[in-house]
Amino acid sequence: MQWIAVATPPFATIEQFDQVLDQLGEEQVEGLEARHVGTTADGLRVVTLWESKEHADRFFADRLGPALAKVLGPEPAGRPEILGIDVARTYTRQPVG
Repeated sequence: MQWIAVATPPFATIEQFDQVLDQLGEEQVEGLEARHVGTTADGLRVVTLWESKEHADRFFADRLGPALAKVLGPEPAGRPEILGIDVARTYTRQPVG
């Protein structure tokens, strides 16, 4: 089942997000189908769509944690807060004409 993660990272800028991506490298992330990042009145949000929650859990533990530690130091100011959503229905825009 597809899974969506809406994350509030432990940093506040797009530049810091880019630094974390640089640490992750160019390697394709297994199970990641889409990633969107933007700001709200409350700060930065990262929305990802995964093939499954298991793919996301592996990425968060094996890749994201070490990348955050390299950018923010060994004791970052908190972990990302993550709201997880099991996808029940998918609606996509259909081409016109």
